[in-house]
Amino acid sequence: MTVTDTHGAIDAVWRIESARIIAGVARIVRDVGLAEELAQDALVAALEQWPESGVPNNPGAWLMAIAKRRAIDLIRRKETYQRKLVEMGHQLEIDGESVEDDVEAILEDTIEDDLLRLLFTACHPVLTTDARVSLTLRLLGGLKTDEIARAFLAPESTIAQRIVRAKRNLAKAEAQFEVPTGDELVNRLSSVLEVIYLIYNEGYSATAGDDWMRPTLCNEAMRLGRLLAELMPNESEVHGLVALMELQASRANARVGPSGEPVLLLDQDRRRWDRLLIRRGLESIDRAWSTEEPPGPYLLQAAIAACHARAAEAEDTDWARIAGLYAVLAEVTPSPVVELNRAVAISMAFGPERGLVAVDALLDEPTLKDYHLLPSVRGDLLFKLGRLDEARAEFERAAGLTRNERERAFLLNRAAAC
Repeated sequence: MTVTDTHGAIDAVWRIESARIIAGVARIVRDVGLAEELAQDALVAALEQWPESGVPNNPGAWLMAIAKRRAIDLIRRKETYQRKLVEMGHQLEIDGESVEDDVEAILEDTIEDDLLRLLFTACHPVLTTDARVSLTLRLLGGLKTDEIARAFLAPESTIAQRIVRAKRNLAKAEAQFEVPTGDELVNRLSSVLEVIYLIYNEGYSATAGDDWMRPTLCNEAMRLGRLLAELMPNESEVHGLVALMELQASRANARVGPSGEPVLLLDQDRRRWDRLLIRRGLESIDRAWSTEEPPGPYLLQAAIAACHARAAEAEDTDWARIAGLYAVLAEVTPSPVVELNRAVAISMAFGPERGLVAVDALLDEPTLKDYHLLPSVRGDLLFKLGRLDEARAEFERAAGLTRNERERAFLLNRAAAC
């Protein structure tokens, strides 16, 4: 194997195993920033040794062992070593290799718990939303700083500073490396789900730039969602979010035209929808309903996506049911955006006149003032009603508000068609 091949193998192993390594080390040092540094030390050791010795049979275990030993060596050098042992709740031998052996045995038994702790720590409420997203992609996604920067069209220095500040703020707040319990679990879980869905949405409908979709972010969010579903199998909203992402992702191949232009839902070739993702999404919905918890916002949105997935043709869509589900969603999580989506469903189920009435009721909503989809939806309804001059003005206004170049071109084409 050449040096290039070895480095490629190391990069692949790191992408797969980095979250587990950081989580395992964080259990020892109780600091995610320090844990990442020690995991990176193990990566450097691999880069130095593997080109000569070859890639080990179990490269993930090799990296984990090196990182843990570095962590234990660090603790040994600190006066707080005995206190750390007490915190871990284990009487470990100070002398000899038994320290490493015992710690590794402990961590191997609790690796899933460690991953869950790492996810909740990365999404800690002391951090801003942007910081949570960046830190989650860094620690659990294994993405490099420049990759995160490219995904969000941000300067690499901005993302680097955001991640450094996030680690510093976690340490300053003495954030515990643990999964919360009771009422705090409910609040913290909503933060975790929000971060995963924000990552997914930025990939599914990029807010800016030249691309309509960024599949890397979609795939990373779905991977995190599936991981969370394995770790928390009894949480309805976790399965609801996984179902929502999988059902939406099933349309990816049909959402973009030959030149990268957006293709609206009703115009998509449904034969290109991914049937495997649809089946998996519907199975996740069934798991969510089986928990017998009241439906939350992600499960309700997944149920709406399922209505589309089950319709072989656009005209088969049960729009009345979708409008009803949006009405329930508006009660669970009141939002002008939900009301706008409900207006679309009303127009499809009961005609564009009723839909326009529902949209016009939102025109004075401050939070939608710069939301490009409001004039876009209104333009579509006016177009269907034959009010072409008004429709053109709405499409042009929407084009001026979006920051995505593909979407802007699409909206200007719609304006020209008026």
